[in-house]
Amino acid sequence: MALSYLALGDSYTIGEGVEPAARWPLQLVAGLRDIGVAVDDPQIIATTGWTTDELEAGIDAAAPQGPFGLVSLLIGVNDQYRGRSVDDYRPRFTALLQRALGFAGDRAQRVLVLSIPDWGVTPYARENNRDRVQVGQELDAYNAAAAAICAEHGVSFIDITDLSRVPGGEAVMLVDDGLHPSAAMYALWTERAFQVARVQLADEVPR
Repeated sequence: MALSYLALGDSYTIGEGVEPAARWPLQLVAGLRDIGVAVDDPQIIATTGWTTDELEAGIDAAAPQGPFGLVSLLIGVNDQYRGRSVDDYRPRFTALLQRALGFAGDRAQRVLVLSIPDWGVTPYARENNRDRVQVGQELDAYNAAAAAICAEHGVSFIDITDLSRVPGGEAVMLVDDGLHPSAAMYALWTERAFQVARVQLADEVPR
């Protein structure tokens, strides 16, 4: 029986501006299938612009039925974009992580969390006169909080923020809006996520 997969997030999970197959959760599924892991296409609960509380509401509305064989979570950029403090983010992220764990049948090894990429390096940020250093520092604080919370719950935290900073402002790494990642950038994220997922799902690989 194929594993079920629930992907929770915002524009980065729904893949704003890219074809469905280029979304990182779909790329991850393709990679897992290549090594023999039977996994269904993900149920995605994500919308461009969602904050932590909006994702909570979206989950309530969708009412996903677990347990899932794999759950991923990537959320927080819109909280930061709207000027919310890390102290506000911390309990909201904790609540979402706990829901993710519940959807995974309380199996921490079946949950993946990706860090928030740094949109401050993008043309969109420059054109809107956003302070790149400030954006980066605020996202670092968010990611540090999320990493610590994941560690407390025994959940893998996958840092992809550095990937977004090195080539993240290049045209090939962005879609036409100059803000959201392209399929090429998602492929870099997927490789990081895949290296963790293949270990966590090792018992699902045919022998």
